[in-house]
Amino acid sequence: MALLLFSSSSKAFRVTIFLSFFFFLCNGFSSYSTSSFYATHHHRHHLAKHNYKDALTKSILFFEGQRSGKLPPNQRMTWRKDSGLSDGSALHVDLVGGYYDAGDNIKFGFPMAFTTTMLSWSVIEFGGLMKSELQNAKTAIRWATDYLLKATSHPDTIYVQVGDANKDHSCWERPEDMDTVRSVFKVDKNTPGSDVAAETAAALAAAAIVFRKSDPSYSKVLLKRAISVFAFADRYRGTYSAGLKPDVCPFYCSYSGYQDELLWGAAWLQKATKNLKYLNYIKTNGQILGAAEYDNTFGWDNKHAGARILLTKAFLVQNVKTLHEYKGHADNFICSVIPGAPFSSTQYTPGGLLFKMADANMQYVTSTSFLLLTYAKYLTSAKTVVHCGGSVYTPGRLRSIAKRQVDYLLGDNPLRMSYMVGYGPKFPRRIHHRGSSLPCVASHPAKIQCHQGFAIMNSQSPNPNFLVGAVVGGPDQHDRFPDKRSDYEQSEPATYINAPLVGALSYFAHAYGQL
Repeated sequence: MALLLFSSSSKAFRVTIFLSFFFFLCNGFSSYSTSSFYATHHHRHHLAKHNYKDALTKSILFFEGQRSGKLPPNQRMTWRKDSGLSDGSALHVDLVGGYYDAGDNIKFGFPMAFTTTMLSWSVIEFGGLMKSELQNAKTAIRWATDYLLKATSHPDTIYVQVGDANKDHSCWERPEDMDTVRSVFKVDKNTPGSDVAAETAAALAAAAIVFRKSDPSYSKVLLKRAISVFAFADRYRGTYSAGLKPDVCPFYCSYSGYQDELLWGAAWLQKATKNLKYLNYIKTNGQILGAAEYDNTFGWDNKHAGARILLTKAFLVQNVKTLHEYKGHADNFICSVIPGAPFSSTQYTPGGLLFKMADANMQYVTSTSFLLLTYAKYLTSAKTVVHCGGSVYTPGRLRSIAKRQVDYLLGDNPLRMSYMVGYGPKFPRRIHHRGSSLPCVASHPAKIQCHQGFAIMNSQSPNPNFLVGAVVGGPDQHDRFPDKRSDYEQSEPATYINAPLVGALSYFAHAYGQL
């Protein structure tokens, strides 16, 4: 096998030659070859510095590279093949399908459900602007919801993870070659998981709205399941990481507790069903569930900010008077983000990037940008503004902050680098992603064993397979980015980074006449 033939003295050079050869076999005939990447910046709309439409197309295409299971004939990310075809068999349940969360080969239900909710919210708010990309976005959502329906097929039980993360992380192998144990983990009455259950309910409810007109029967299935899953989340309370700590921590520990997910899940069910019982639930439990807490980080773990903004829409746009207090809660979150505003508490890099934490910071950039644009839409509809102490901020100001963040991500930064693979002339080449970094099955059919892949992971060679549209963790607080494969904090992509970006890119592509 080629990987075993390298002498230590020339390993780096030979790995480079090895990967360069396989790049052309894996990518050369794809419609998403390098020639199309480099052409990106020559076709921009005259009013915009960036081709948001091109970035939107790629941001959705990325999800095809994260697919697990039996791939369809119209799979566009052609270097990926079938994987995980016996998932669930350890507990005699069908858990084939779904998404790998990031650069490893585990299916984590908690971030997968949040990804699904945010993809759905992107379509709910901005799907009318997506045109040709709308169907691709719906396909990405359905790949997840089909799996979530399988994961919730048994009453009062949710299968929340497939794969042993510790053992998976000791290997560097393609998903198509996986030979690590595919353990299955679940929450149930005895081992509750209100956080992952309520997020799953939110995902199913949001997707039910997406498919209501285009596939009403599927929408009804999703909504019925969302209702029963939320009831389970509320009835048997507890964080899923309390019972599954060795298996889900430190990867996707529920640090914020489960209260935020119960509020978030109830908000989505209220929106999807218009049933007064969810509105009453929110009125009765909102404060207990942290509606007014001063937290300003929105992501896979903490949903408070998203719930506040979603519920404010019901007040502002649908005139649900009983939710009036959420306008103040939502304003508080927005005020924490606006540079220079009273109560602003968000750090920005010297180059202007919102910075929350070193590990996968770009997820907060995309999720916050989405909330800014979505809230601006609600404010515009209600002809109102944001109040921060004695200062007033218009919807236009919110949009300009979001645009600055998206533009930074696409290349307007000190390094003049796009943090989306395949967008612009300069982008990350050594992303922390097993399938992207190893030669594809078509060019290298022989199995690459668990530890053999580390020779490539530790090399300086560019990845042979472009995971088009993948957005990496991003630069540090000083705008530095080493483009180093072993640096998972900065170089690893994740589904929950891309999901809210889909909505933001749809808005800007439309705003600049590209859609």
